[in-house]
Amino acid sequence: MLLYKNRIVVTGGTGRFAKELSKVKTNYDLFFPNKNKLNILNLNSIKKFIKLKKPKYLIHLAGLSRPMDMHEKFLNKSIDLNIIGTANITKVCSDFGIKLIYFSTSYVYPGKKGNYKENDPVLPKNNYAWSKLGGESAVQMYHNSLVLRVCMTEKPFVHKKAFGDFITNFIFHEDIAKNLLKLINKKGVINVGGKIQSVFSFVKKYNPKIKKISAKKILGNKYPLNPSMNINKLKKFVK
Repeated sequence: MLLYKNRIVVTGGTGRFAKELSKVKTNYDLFFPNKNKLNILNLNSIKKFIKLKKPKYLIHLAGLSRPMDMHEKFLNKSIDLNIIGTANITKVCSDFGIKLIYFSTSYVYPGKKGNYKENDPVLPKNNYAWSKLGGESAVQMYHNSLVLRVCMTEKPFVHKKAFGDFITNFIFHEDIAKNLLKLINKKGVINVGGKIQSVFSFVKKYNPKIKKISAKKILGNKYPLNPSMNINKLKKFVK
């Protein structure tokens, strides 16, 4: 099948990040199918849309994300959407030779020491992270792929309180969307996020009224509080 080098299909086309990506001015033609047009749990549905659009790239955003406790409560749904759905997407991309860009999460890292590099060992701390790592397992079997371990949030920050002792790399959806297309020809794994800091420090710059709370008190002493990533690799590609 002849692929159009300027075409990109984005799964999860009605989601928060996809909406920000749709605002970016680019020479690429981006297609944002809803799940009625491209159902990641149905191989025939995926193939039908791919054959119609013939994209060179597929950015895989579709899946189950927040709230995180959904992945504990609805185990089947978590496995279906984040693991099986991603495996289906990978199969089709492999069949047609399409470059696959998969959005994973910084939560696949153990979260104890922070500043994790892409080749550091992973150890998810909850079902959400396990489900995303399950998706990664399929994607990394396909050589023409890129895994982005992302730490992002929407703007404005949706909560009235923020953790002062949880260290991470939060960056807004819109800021990743602006630079994403600079990465799509890369392969392997890239950590994607912002400066290493507490959630509270990140939010306070945009909302001076945010209240500081303790993650240790709420999540417990044993909960790992530093899944922050080293983003030096990202900085090489995004100035």
